[in-house]
Amino acid sequence: MSATTDSLASKTAGELARLLDSREVSSREIAMDCLARVNAADACVGAFLGFDAEDFLRQADAADARRASGVTRGPLDGVPVALKDIISVENQPLTCASKILRGYISPYDATVTRKLREAGALVWGRLNMDEFAMGSSTENSAFQKTRNPWNQNHSPGGSSGGSAAAVAAGFTPLSLGTDTGGSIRQPAAHCGVVGIKPTYGRVSRYGVAAFASSLDQVGPLAHTVGDAALLLQAIAGPDPRDGTALANPVPDYRAGMLTRHAPWKIGIPREYFARGLHAAVAARVQSVVDFYRAQGCSIHEVSLPRTADAVATYYIIATAEASSNLARYDGIRYGHRSTAATDAVDVYALSRAEGFGDEVKRRVILGTYVLSSGYYDAYYVRAQKVRTLIRNDFMRVLNEVDMVLAPVSPTPPERLGEKSGDVLAQYLGDVYTIPVSLAGLPGISVPCGFVEGLPVGFQLIGKPLDEETLLAAAHAFEEAHDFAARRPVLAAR
Repeated sequence: MSATTDSLASKTAGELARLLDSREVSSREIAMDCLARVNAADACVGAFLGFDAEDFLRQADAADARRASGVTRGPLDGVPVALKDIISVENQPLTCASKILRGYISPYDATVTRKLREAGALVWGRLNMDEFAMGSSTENSAFQKTRNPWNQNHSPGGSSGGSAAAVAAGFTPLSLGTDTGGSIRQPAAHCGVVGIKPTYGRVSRYGVAAFASSLDQVGPLAHTVGDAALLLQAIAGPDPRDGTALANPVPDYRAGMLTRHAPWKIGIPREYFARGLHAAVAARVQSVVDFYRAQGCSIHEVSLPRTADAVATYYIIATAEASSNLARYDGIRYGHRSTAATDAVDVYALSRAEGFGDEVKRRVILGTYVLSSGYYDAYYVRAQKVRTLIRNDFMRVLNEVDMVLAPVSPTPPERLGEKSGDVLAQYLGDVYTIPVSLAGLPGISVPCGFVEGLPVGFQLIGKPLDEETLLAAAHAFEEAHDFAARRPVLAAR
């Protein structure tokens, strides 16, 4: 089954909004098309862990009723947005792709969910992910593997692999993922869609199951930069329920995208084009640099010298925070409880042993170790100091240029299982995305071509809260290329 122009679900959110405004289609027709495509083709992709079709259609009918009465809530009214299964939706399952939360039903909406409802979006689906967002291939899910829609023998990336694959496959025009160390940008690049990691604090984390609280950010995945801007507009802003949410007003991202123009000063970090970068990926990213140079942008080689320290720093800080955040899953208050337990200690130990997968256990153990007496100063405190140095590197460079341009991933999407026996290789795959997360900066991943039939992306990294400039520069590239219009052909397995 291929995504064609006849499919409503594979159209962009902007196209759907225009069709709805002109009354050429209804929200129910869009929702029905999404459901039909998922039922027909998701068996070969595995993007969805589940969905509530009745609730989806009820939301669509409500959107149609609003439109019939002459009242709409904006450009997302009646447009579907599917959610990574780490984001709370009232009365819907929330598993984080983990056995430890199997059967758990969220009692409330996350702030981003509430904001989507206020914008009139049709909130639906539970999208697959690496368990508790720990992974970069969506192979760590306790329930199923997600496959890359462009080649089902390859990974879609992770941990938001389901979110990226669902958009790429034409199952939904928009989705939300989370990015802790690259988990939106990397799968977006691997699946040929646009993904944004906003500035840390730009989007509320309330109602999002925590992995590493000082790093986690919710962000959009979409076919186009303009669609991503619309979705970011809907979810961004302050939130009294999240102490880390910034109080800064939210600009009109789409207007900024359309009114800001080249030339820009663009920094190219030499450390991101060193040993380990696949030659064909480097060539595709170099073509992007050549495009911006042709638009009159000034290209500057810059240095981010602590790039080599970022992965180690991340895997100390992120695992330390994970060990603390995941302590709540104890088999006592909620979630999986071992039936083999004979006392309180067994409940805690056996429930966690049975409920968590290998990668989650590995990170919890590592995080507990670096926080333990005698090692806290040597590892955790030192990592926090290096994190500050990494951010300082970026801020020094961003005082000289408008943005930094770099690859998203050092390689094209790997084959499923290719790195399953090499944990270090898995971790090093995020070498270009992790520094941005540690620095709390915004980043956008944009498709820039194909290598052996698989998508490749580049990322733009900007100043804090300057998503507008990134969107404008990304839009300029997108307008001059046809990558946003391409869709994979899905062959049933």
